[in-house]
Amino acid sequence: MSNFILSCCSTADLDQEVFKSRDINFICFHFQLDGKDYPDDLGKSIPFKDFYNKMSEGLMTQTSQVTIGEYLEYFEGFLKEGKDVFHVTLSSGLSGTLNSATIARDQLKEKYPERKLYVIDSLAASSGYGLLMYKLADLRDGGMSIDDLYQWTIDHRLECQHWFFSTTLKYFVRGGRISKVSGAIGNALNICPLMNVDYQGKLVVRSKVRGKNGVIKAIVEKMAELAANGTDYNGDCFISNSDCLDDAQAVVDLIEKKFPNMKGKVKIFSIGTTIGSHTGPGTVALFFWGKQRID
Repeated sequence: MSNFILSCCSTADLDQEVFKSRDINFICFHFQLDGKDYPDDLGKSIPFKDFYNKMSEGLMTQTSQVTIGEYLEYFEGFLKEGKDVFHVTLSSGLSGTLNSATIARDQLKEKYPERKLYVIDSLAASSGYGLLMYKLADLRDGGMSIDDLYQWTIDHRLECQHWFFSTTLKYFVRGGRISKVSGAIGNALNICPLMNVDYQGKLVVRSKVRGKNGVIKAIVEKMAELAANGTDYNGDCFISNSDCLDDAQAVVDLIEKKFPNMKGKVKIFSIGTTIGSHTGPGTVALFFWGKQRID
């Protein structure tokens, strides 16, 4: 059993069962829906389907990151027990939570100089962030020390590939990622943007594909192009989706035919309320280990 706590934010978009079985602790982001505050707590406060239905009905959402005070209380609970802490944050390219966690770390290191408290930028999001945590749990369980785990994360985090598509541009227009004019043209032409998280941990539109069937094929081809060992890939593969399970399953079906040597079945999760507040319903995300993200 390791003598340190492996920790992340709820935005890793795993489910409660995986967090518990892999002994990964998490702290919750927050969101507002129609003016009411909720924790991003894996769908307990509001089921994901209800959340996305309300978004579809036009209710506005707003997200907020973990505060410095919340990090102080969260980290100190472990440090008081004599535990070291290894905390990985949501990508700094998408959130300022790294800064809050770092400030809390620096304050607590003065109070607990004998303890180790690492705060690391995942440069990842949603279940890609979750895939990174899953691997870190494997390495911890294999006996890797907290110091070696830190170096491994720095060296390999960009090998976690993130690819997304959306069947509607509405929420990307609302969030300012796509202009209203481009959104209107794209919707008229049935364009589905294919996106990824780049080397800075930012979400970038890489191509615009005509039609849902076309983008489902395109995202699987990206995996064939970039996965470790190509179609002989034998690692874990995660998918997250925002209330479009049929689309996610269509991707899974193609992947399991094209990649027969994978480590177990593809695991499907829900895009949580923080990430989902920005993507809206209708988004599918694919995560696997492969070539380093260099642009």
